[in-house]
Amino acid sequence: MNIDNFWTVIETARTDAALASGDPGQAFASALVERLAATSKQTILEYQQCFDQLHGAIYRWDMWAAGYLIGGGCSDDAFMDFRAGLIAQGRQWYERAATAPDVLAHHPDVIAAAAEGSDEALFNETVNYAASYAYERINGDEDDCTFYDDYDQFCGPRSDQAPSDMGESFDFDDASEMQARFPGLARLFLDHSET
Repeated sequence: MNIDNFWTVIETARTDAALASGDPGQAFASALVERLAATSKQTILEYQQCFDQLHGAIYRWDMWAAGYLIGGGCSDDAFMDFRAGLIAQGRQWYERAATAPDVLAHHPDVIAAAAEGSDEALFNETVNYAASYAYERINGDEDDCTFYDDYDQFCGPRSDQAPSDMGESFDFDDASEMQARFPGLARLFLDHSET
């Protein structure tokens, strides 16, 4: 699976999810699992490899700060979910945000979350595990843990450690710093909270 095929899977799952009722994030995750489970184990492993590359590429301080503003804080685990949720938004939003995270101030879900005082826009934990769920479904055993063993054999052990270069570190709790770096997101999430 190349990167174009990966994004086709994401976009197809987004289309499927748009037709479903209920929580949009959960609908997307379910549609993604369904799409992957309809392929092969090899395709699922290749999908996960692309996912890990994209997920790791935005493991940066500036992305974390964007997640921190949108989520009203952002732990290590929440940052993992934020990056997965950003991938779930599709190629265009992913690439735009990877270039300039403040562009997320224009995302309709982020705007709606700010207006509602919600801290859940773009965070999607289940997307992190879609490949393993699909793999388990193909194996016919939901308690099967072979996905991670097979994935390690396919491309080497996964690393949960931060990359060596995450860009410039800065204080997420310094409002003036955040306003200077993320004027759009700060306008949505900081300006009204300080009044």
